[in-house]
Amino acid sequence: MKRNGRAAERGMTLIEIMVVITILGLIAAAVAVNVVGRMSEARIKQAKVDISNITNNGIDAYKVSKGRFPTSEEGIPALIKEGFLKPNSSDGHLKDPWGHDYVYLYPGQAHPDSYDVKSYGADGAPGGDGENADLVNY
Repeated sequence: MKRNGRAAERGMTLIEIMVVITILGLIAAAVAVNVVGRMSEARIKQAKVDISNITNNGIDAYKVSKGRFPTSEEGIPALIKEGFLKPNSSDGHLKDPWGHDYVYLYPGQAHPDSYDVKSYGADGAPGGDGENADLVNY
């Protein structure tokens, strides 16, 4: 009977603790990989929604009200100043999910007869793949 009492008091061995830590590490790694991938997808989707909002509620509404598109020089700040859009940053600008200003061009490069609203993606530079890819209005 004393043997069973001692075995119960013994606790976990070092190997058992290492196995538990390894399992927890594998679970944490799997969760992290899935969460990081989802965050990237969420930022891209948010940028697409923002671009759609800028085009529909900002630029197109500006054209209906003013009879013309804003110039590239006026850009998105004119839409904010006129009250068509609200800034989403403390500096009064409209930023993409990566913290870069959205780019407005009239006439556009992708749409020469119209305008472009762009986000240059995570890297903030033209071109790129995946999360760094440019997003342009359709």
